Amino acid sequence: MTFSKKTLVGLKADQFRHPLDLQATKSLKQLPGLDLMVRSLLGSVAEQFFHLNNIAASVLVSEKQLPQLHKLLLEACQTLDLEPPQLYVQQNPVPNAYTFAMRGKQPFIVLHTSLIDMLTPEEIQAVIAHELGHLKCEHGVYLTPLNIIVVAASLIPNWGTVVAQSLQEQLLEWLRCAEFTCDRAALLATQNPRVVMSVLMKLAGGSPTLAPQLNLDAFIEQARAYDAISKTELGELLKSAQTAQLSHPVPVLRAREIDRWASSQTYQSLLEQPQVGYNKKVASKGGWRNW
Repeated sequence: MTFSKKTLVGLKADQFRHPLDLQATKSLKQLPGLDLMVRSLLGSVAEQFFHLNNIAASVLVSEKQLPQLHKLLLEACQTLDLEPPQLYVQQNPVPNAYTFAMRGKQPFIVLHTSLIDMLTPEEIQAVIAHELGHLKCEHGVYLTPLNIIVVAASLIPNWGTVVAQSLQEQLLEWLRCAEFTCDRAALLATQNPRVVMSVLMKLAGGSPTLAPQLNLDAFIEQARAYDAISKTELGELLKSAQTAQLSHPVPVLRAREIDRWASSQTYQSLLEQPQVGYNKKVASKGGWRNW
């Protein structure tokens, strides 16, 4: 790293949570039974399934195994004032990362090898910090039923009833808002908006060979052009239709949001707040969400 980062001792999730995330979470809390569904029906089975899958088909990162990745994890956790989860690397040709956490259970993050191959160390840390944002904000309560619903709808014929579809749509809307929050966590960890926007650019159109050729300034201009489409009623309608069934906002919109927040007084105030003591939460112990 080329500069000394501020350690955000005592950082609270609501200090960086996106307003849309706050609003969408408030709406979800009014839905009865979601939290009970996760804890009583899905928690034990899902937790054991993913733990077994990680142990059997992934590599657990540690001081002895891929120590540079382990260092990136510990640095991000120290900056965000968060206990380190387990970090796994899994062979997969689809660039992605995800996290899973149940209350009282060991959380973990998984990075796909194809994503690591495409990114710089700082960008990998941004991805790790994005996933840490889900843990910091305790998004797992709603991430777990969303993923179960999506999987069930694809595997069980005629399972997608009106009620399930409605719930899925509401959960997807919440998730798109939650992703903005986690991008902010990535910015707080790296403290460089260009790093976060570069990850989004590479996810949109990168590969190990193309990534070094991509122009970040041109991508930021592209994000601003996407904004201009909203100035017409038809453009706004098309954008809404495009994103309605997506789990994530489109990359250019996420880049625009992080560009704006990096210039905000809220972000600057978080970096300038008094640092009380030194965060020593660096010892590893030992909802599932895509990047």
